[in-house]
Amino acid sequence: MTTEQQLKYFREGFPWMKIDAPAIPGKGIAVMTPSEEDECIAYLQKASVKGKVKFVPASGAASRMFKDIFGGLEQPNDAVRKLTAEIRNFAFYDESLFGNPSPDSDADCCATAAKLLKEPGLGYGSKPKGVLKFHRYADEVRTALAEHLVEGQEYMRNADGSVNLTVTISPEHRELFENALAEIKGKYEKRYGVKYNVTFTYQSKDTDTIAVTPDNEPFLCDDGTVLRRPAGHGALIYNLNEVEEELVSIKNIDNVAVEKYLPVTARYKKVLMGKALELRDCIFGYLRKLDAASPAEALALAKDEIVPFLAGQLCIGIPAVPEDKLVAFVRAKLDRPVRVCGMVKNQGEPGGGPFVIREADGSTSLQILESVQINKNDASAKAALDSATHFNPVDLVCCLRNYKGEKFNLPEYVDPDAGFISSKSFQGRELRALELPGLWNGSMSRWNTLFVEVPLETFNPVKVVLDLLRPAHQ
Repeated sequence: MTTEQQLKYFREGFPWMKIDAPAIPGKGIAVMTPSEEDECIAYLQKASVKGKVKFVPASGAASRMFKDIFGGLEQPNDAVRKLTAEIRNFAFYDESLFGNPSPDSDADCCATAAKLLKEPGLGYGSKPKGVLKFHRYADEVRTALAEHLVEGQEYMRNADGSVNLTVTISPEHRELFENALAEIKGKYEKRYGVKYNVTFTYQSKDTDTIAVTPDNEPFLCDDGTVLRRPAGHGALIYNLNEVEEELVSIKNIDNVAVEKYLPVTARYKKVLMGKALELRDCIFGYLRKLDAASPAEALALAKDEIVPFLAGQLCIGIPAVPEDKLVAFVRAKLDRPVRVCGMVKNQGEPGGGPFVIREADGSTSLQILESVQINKNDASAKAALDSATHFNPVDLVCCLRNYKGEKFNLPEYVDPDAGFISSKSFQGRELRALELPGLWNGSMSRWNTLFVEVPLETFNPVKVVLDLLRPAHQ
C-alpha cells in the first residue's frame, strides 16, 4: 500500500462493513452432534494432505498483559494486591526472588510488582508472552511456547512423525525464543516420540504503515523522519503465504491450557481439520466437474448444485447474474483458500464475532468482524451486533492449495478496505495509526469460510497476568 493510499484512508476512513445478519447456529455456524464430530475426525485420518503446520502468532512484548501491574508499581492497586496475595500460585514464583510478601503491605506489593516486571527480577514487562512461565506441573514448569509443542504432538503429527511449527516473533526476541526452545526440544522429542521442526519468522518491515497527527499530517519524529509502525497482525498474511504445508492450524500464543485440558483441545482441533478437508474436497469436486463439463452441463451444474451449496454451506448468496456469466462467477467463488473457524458462545469475553455481510459484488459471505468495523449508529448493524450469539476465539484451520495442488497467493484474497484507524501516542504526542485488515478478519476476507461451534473449554487466553489463576492454568 502506497503512502498516498494510506493517507487517503486516514482522511476518508475505512468503509463500514455492510452487515446482513449475525452468523448464528443454523445460519453460518454449524453445531455438530458427537457422531458428526467423530465423522470429521475419521475424515481427517483418511484424507490426503500435503503436510501440516501449526502457525502461532507470537510477535510483540507482553506489556499489555501487565498493564494493570505497571499501573500499581508506585501505589498498589487491586491488581497488584491480588498478584501479591496469590504470588505462590503462579508458575513463575521463585521463593528466593519473591519471598513471602504480604498483600497488606504497600512496600511488599510494590516490590513484588517490580520483581515481576523489571530487571534484575524476571523482567517480564519487556519479554514476549511465548517465553513466560505459564503452568507449573509436579516435575516441570512450562512456558506458553512449551504448551504449543505439547499440543502440536497431539494433533499435528505428519505421517513421518514430524511436527511443524511456524512461530511469528519480533527480531529482538529471537534469542529468548531460541533459548526457550533449546531447553525443551530434545526432551519433548524423546518424551513424545516426535521430531519438531520449528521455524521463527518475522513480520516484514515492508508492511509497516505511516502514522499521522490528529490533523492527518505525517507524524514526524524528533529527528524529522516520518514515523512508521507495525500495521497489526494482518501483516502476517505474508508470513502465512510463505508456508509450504497445505493444512495450517492457527492459534494465538497465549491460548493454551494445562495438559489435563488437552483431550478436549485436540478433539476439536481434529474436528476443525477434518471439516476443512471435507469442505476442500467438496469444492475440488465441483471445480473438477466444471472442468470436464460442456457449457450447457456447466450451467446446469452451477444452477442446480453449486449455487445451493454455496448458499447452504457457506452463506454465499449469489446475486442476479446473467446466465452467460454465472459459471465464471461461481467458479471464482469456489476457487479460493478455505478456512474453518471455531466459534464459542458469547460469555462476555473480548474479541471479534461472526457475521454475514454484503459484498461489493452483491453476494453475501461469512466474515469475522471486530467491533470497530461496525457502525454503531446504524440501527440494523447495531441490532446485528446486539443479537450475535458467538465470538471469535482465534481457533482456525486453513487449506492453502487449490484443486490442482498449487499454492494460492494469499495477498490476492485480502480486502484492503477492511482495516481501521486507532489512536496511539509516541514521545508523549498523540497520533493516529493505520491497522491493516486483521489476519482472520480482512486479510482472509475473500476466502471460503465455515464457522463451527466449539466448547468454551478450548478457549483459555491469558490477556492479563491474573488470568493465570483461572482453573485452565492451574
